[in-house]
Amino acid sequence: MTIAVVVVTVLASGIVAAQGDRPARSSAYGAGLSSALEQAQLSFYSGRYEDAAMLSESLCAAGAGNLEACELRTSSLHFQIRRAMGDGADRDQAWSMCAACADLFSAFVAETTRGRAAARGRLQRDPHDEAALFLLGKIDLNYVWLQLGTRARKTGWDEYWEARTSLDKVLERNPAHLRARVARAWIDYIVGSKMPRGTRWLLGGGNKKKGLRVVREAASSGGEFFERAEAGFALWDMQVRERDLAEAVATAQQLVRDFPDNRELARFLTTQRGSK
Repeated sequence: MTIAVVVVTVLASGIVAAQGDRPARSSAYGAGLSSALEQAQLSFYSGRYEDAAMLSESLCAAGAGNLEACELRTSSLHFQIRRAMGDGADRDQAWSMCAACADLFSAFVAETTRGRAAARGRLQRDPHDEAALFLLGKIDLNYVWLQLGTRARKTGWDEYWEARTSLDKVLERNPAHLRARVARAWIDYIVGSKMPRGTRWLLGGGNKKKGLRVVREAASSGGEFFERAEAGFALWDMQVRERDLAEAVATAQQLVRDFPDNRELARFLTTQRGSK
């Protein structure tokens, strides 16, 4: 195994994908598409990944203009696989025992290929297409997290670097891009917390404190509803990792008001109440 594979495996093994008062939902997605996409997003953040994948499928198939739905569908398929495989340490055994995973993975690869091709096509037509550049990076990261984190497969180095480069370009042009800030903060956090100091340069460097700070700021920002939700779930995850359970409970309580069907949030809050 090469050093590159080792360090990216460590990176991906730590990744998982709040907000305060609910802001008005944006109509920026456009009439019709907004409603359907938001239904899929609501299902995803409520932990109903199968519903989210189904709802986003037709949107993604409609064309490159619906690239955000393609990214959501790949995330939804990944989370279905992760849930079906469970948390066992032997990932090969978990995969072999998972009856649904092969079909889900085939769908994931097909959607990833379609989404990346659509994003690259948009960028060829318009190199300044910020949304396409971000979504190319995010779809790349979904592939990395599934292969190296969930499946513990030794692949994903090229996708990691394309994702990191894409996110850096987005933030260079638009430092306020909320979703790019959160995705890039995860890279900083994991590299800064999981990699030995002398090897972080192999992944371009990382800074755990910076990653946590950026996500905290994003979660309390004035962004759109589901952008803030993504930041809030990232913040909650990092707080749990840091064993900052009092703050993690506060974040989970905020999230569960908007996503009361999310079983992971409910389980966490129940466990924390029982531990007192």
